[in-house]
Amino acid sequence: MLTITEAELMRLVGQWTWPFLRIAGLVMTAPVIGTRAVPGRTRIILSLALCLAIVPHVPALPPVALLSAGGLVITVQQLVIGAAIGLVLRLVFVVVELAGQIVAQQMGLGFASLVDPQTGLQVPVLSQFYIILTTLMFFSLDGHLILISTLVDSFTILPIGVAGIGSAGLELVLEWSSTLFSGALSIALPIIVSLLVVNLAFGVMARSAPQLNVFAVGFPVMILFGIFIIFLSLDTLEVHLRSNFDGAFAVARQILRSP
Repeated sequence: MLTITEAELMRLVGQWTWPFLRIAGLVMTAPVIGTRAVPGRTRIILSLALCLAIVPHVPALPPVALLSAGGLVITVQQLVIGAAIGLVLRLVFVVVELAGQIVAQQMGLGFASLVDPQTGLQVPVLSQFYIILTTLMFFSLDGHLILISTLVDSFTILPIGVAGIGSAGLELVLEWSSTLFSGALSIALPIIVSLLVVNLAFGVMARSAPQLNVFAVGFPVMILFGIFIIFLSLDTLEVHLRSNFDGAFAVARQILRSP
């Protein structure tokens, strides 16, 4: 008759619970799959499927009871580790959305907004356009596969244990976020400068011909000229996205190695 002691049962539960928590933390915060557009049940099924594939390759777990103080610390650490990996990559999408909001305000399209299915918030249509381009670029660069590879490597780089991401890792997340927000300005700056030149031209026209209704003429011209500049800047956007995605995966691995 097969008998399983309580200690063996808790060890078996911990063998599957701790990796699942790290995977679930990533799925909750990762771009595309961690958004409101993906049902919660789908995310749970995806987390379980990844857990079934990854757990056989996870290094040996520490001899810590699941329902102990040390086990509670490990549980929290796994959620934080997974969430940090997904958050680093999610920031790339947030920054692109911010760049779209800045450009939309300068073009006069700030009032044209809709509900973003990923966040449930009102965002300008132009931001949604940038998010769609970023999502397509993410999949075209096999970002989802690299993300899963980073998750698998995380169990080797930072094995399951009481030790987790330290203060240095949190500082890396803050530094990365500041770098990305300056990148959002670099994406929007060429378009802003181009639209500023158009505004200056209309200012000169209004000064030389006061009877001309500059607002009625300039508003559609600003929109058309802004769309044309956005079309010309798409190549630059691709370069920025490639650089940001490469940097995000590099930062995620640095966070795992940080004490």
